[in-house]
Amino acid sequence: MGRVFLVELEGRSYRCRYCHSPLALADDVLSRSFNCSHGRAYLFNNAVNVSVGPAEERTMLSGLHTVSDVFCCCCGQILGWKYVTANDKSQKHKEGKFVLERWRIAEEITDEGNSDARLSLSDAENAQ
Repeated sequence: MGRVFLVELEGRSYRCRYCHSPLALADDVLSRSFNCSHGRAYLFNNAVNVSVGPAEERTMLSGLHTVSDVFCCCCGQILGWKYVTANDKSQKHKEGKFVLERWRIAEEITDEGNSDARLSLSDAENAQ
């Protein structure tokens, strides 16, 4: 097995809650109103540092879709899924998009003046 090279993201981003690998930019969030079996989830236009599992058909809240599970390429933790195809015409906008479960990711806020200063949203909430 080879060495894993991670794509670094500039600006506000989301990271794997387990190994802190960068996953997606906050600017790529298309919807924060998704739900999954474990609670809230976000729909992203793009995700990096993930591996995609085999495609399978699943019945979701919005109908039948072909989806692939999405895993962190660094620690292997399942993060959510990617919409491959949607059978319903009204759901075609989801194709190629990523859903990351909120409890499996952490938002990173970077200080523009100090690139080494990183604080996740959950750490900031706990500090108060």
